[in-house]
Amino acid sequence: MSTDQLPSGSLSTLDLERKGFPELRGGNLSVRIATTDDERDAAQALRYRVFYEEMGAHPDAETLRLKRDIDEFDAVADHLLVIDHAIASDARGVVGTYRLVQGDAAAKIGRFYSASEYDISPLTEFPGRLLEVGRSCVDKDYRGRAAMQLLWRGIASYIFLHRIDVLFGCASLPGTNPDSIANELTYLYHNHLAPPALRVKALPERRVDMLRVDPHSIDFRKTLARLPPLIKGYLRLGGYVGDGAVIDPQFNTTDVAVLVKSELLADKYYRHYERRLRDALD
Repeated sequence: MSTDQLPSGSLSTLDLERKGFPELRGGNLSVRIATTDDERDAAQALRYRVFYEEMGAHPDAETLRLKRDIDEFDAVADHLLVIDHAIASDARGVVGTYRLVQGDAAAKIGRFYSASEYDISPLTEFPGRLLEVGRSCVDKDYRGRAAMQLLWRGIASYIFLHRIDVLFGCASLPGTNPDSIANELTYLYHNHLAPPALRVKALPERRVDMLRVDPHSIDFRKTLARLPPLIKGYLRLGGYVGDGAVIDPQFNTTDVAVLVKSELLADKYYRHYERRLRDALD
């Protein structure tokens, strides 16, 4: 996103870059980028508790020994944190996290994480800056509106700061039996399939058909209510899904590719956080 896309009278991207990513507050909670090894370790520990201990992911021996969810992308990523200052203002207070990988960071690895599940060439050939988001989780005691709203505000601030054009990633539905979520997959495909220019596709050897039932037989309201909150959040922002789902046996999930053109997120969240953003930077 270029600075000429910012709303009139707004903070310029250069202003944000000079000041650095601000900490945005909401009551006892705040959102900011991890700045220390301890904070990144706290994010990985939270991910382990949620993904492995709570959601039934299958750890290898090293993951089980460390009790941390770690992969090669963590070293090049920015880690967005939700912190409860009633506990502590440092790593001890981390109660939510989201991993953010920009294009230049992915280049250090040689690929984006999503490329292990999807052909993302429509995005990598897109003439703009990309942000891959993933590994989102919130402590079970904080899964209300406040923590997720802060994460979204943090991402919206981040896309301004780094001039991101498209954010994307893999979002998960629970379980590895696509027939048990046939209505959800069909609903997503029938109603939110990405336009051809941005339509990533599941790798042929991993592809699971999403159009599994007659879409006209679905109770859309009930089906939408059963979708994970994160996926519903993408849809509320005008997000799309890719073509085909992918089973992830390690994490005990069925993944769908999601993508959002950043101006959709920015338009929705900008007026909500601009005043706090200014206060944080003054």
